[in-house]
Amino acid sequence: MPADERLIQMALSEGATKATVIPGGQVALSKDFRDICATNACGKYGRCYMCPPDVGDIEPLMDKVRGFSRALVYQTISPLEDSFDYEGMVAAGHNHVQLSQRIQNKLPGLLPQGFLHLTCGGCRLCEACLKPQGLPCRFPDRALPSVESYGIDVYNTVKGTELKYINGPDTVTYFGMAFFDSKEA
Repeated sequence: MPADERLIQMALSEGATKATVIPGGQVALSKDFRDICATNACGKYGRCYMCPPDVGDIEPLMDKVRGFSRALVYQTISPLEDSFDYEGMVAAGHNHVQLSQRIQNKLPGLLPQGFLHLTCGGCRLCEACLKPQGLPCRFPDRALPSVESYGIDVYNTVKGTELKYINGPDTVTYFGMAFFDSKEA
């Protein structure tokens, strides 16, 4: 089985709703996403080790993404009671992070060292990040940065693939991406 297909099948078997592999050049990047993070609409800016500004300066992060030739893109699509179902959105985000952790555990067997794995915003590995208390991250080897913190425009990145950014009313969709070099995979 080709490497790309093995990655897709692994993501699906771990619980992703859909997955695909795209060329690295298809990844849309914009520093505007960091500006959006800085508005702190989610409440995690400066309060989560895996979010801005703690994750690093935007230009070097975008350059890092540009350095990879391929990306596994996976998503979860979860039903909501209605468009105001905040608890359902939080639960779906938590489930997506658990999926990302399962995928993270499988990637070393499928990709060479040096891959980059990102998940949906705000890490969510812990119930509450210790950053606001000035304490170190509990799980630095498991915590995953957010896709958005690297300046990735998910909507434009998945345009033209079978993965859709919006999947109908009363659903929430979360994305994760694992970047790698195809010559090594």
